[in-house]
Amino acid sequence: MEKIIGLIDAPFTPMNADFSINYGIVPAYADLLARNGLKGVFINGSSGEGYMLSVEERMKLAETWMNAVPEGFKVIVHVGSCCVKESNLLAQHAQKIGAYAIGAMASPFPRIARIEELIKYCEEIACGAPELPFYFYHIPAFNHCTVSMYDFLKEVDESERIPNFAGIKYTFESLYEYNKCRRYKNEKYDMLHGQDETILASLALGGAKGGICGTSNYNGRCLVGILEAWKNNDLEKARLLQNYAQDVIDVICHFRGNIVGGKRIMKLLGLDMGPNRTPFQNMTTEEEVRMKQELEDINFFEHCNK
Repeated sequence: MEKIIGLIDAPFTPMNADFSINYGIVPAYADLLARNGLKGVFINGSSGEGYMLSVEERMKLAETWMNAVPEGFKVIVHVGSCCVKESNLLAQHAQKIGAYAIGAMASPFPRIARIEELIKYCEEIACGAPELPFYFYHIPAFNHCTVSMYDFLKEVDESERIPNFAGIKYTFESLYEYNKCRRYKNEKYDMLHGQDETILASLALGGAKGGICGTSNYNGRCLVGILEAWKNNDLEKARLLQNYAQDVIDVICHFRGNIVGGKRIMKLLGLDMGPNRTPFQNMTTEEEVRMKQELEDINFFEHCNK
């Protein structure tokens, strides 16, 4: 299968003050991401609060993104759910509307603790969209699925139970395991790096081509710049940009992370994504003022997406 080159954004789900979805802002959102160098979106995932959306909302949001993106801009639809039948239905819908690919993280309940359980879960989802590439979204911090990704990859490959399996969105700290999976059978599968904090490290390991990012919503110019500097053999510039990306991440970590703090940053850029749904605790006006000051202290508004 084709491997993704460049960075895919994990967008927030824009909401109105009453927590309904603000579909109307998506075209402007897609334009912002495209002009700042992103190559696509991975919608309805963790940054998009996908598990807090209804099936109908997730489908309508997918349709809205498909109608909003420019030509060649990839739309990957996260279809993971605690109900595998819902996931299969969402996969069918993604294929019907012409999405580029689908993905699913492990269900947070019940916790998946064995490779066979994970393969069965992915198998029942992926078959809903047999014509689309399927990516497993590895993010143990959200679902505590800590099975070996290398053993999972090997079993998927040898069993041939998921014919459209494309690779893994790897959002975990083990660069050793990431690279081991990337090297499997001469780089057979697409390993999309999923930690904005260590993009440069994934490139230096010798082969990362693409990634899926959360802070690229507002700091995409910086993250794309890391890939461009590396490609141009400018290691010093790549280091400076990676360190700056970490400065930005340090700020959002003071305000409940990317899903809450990052979503509020979009308002400061003139694209208000609205509140987060329960059980997320939304930022107060006072916190927004403090966050803006912390961002100004690192000259964020000179470097952010525009």
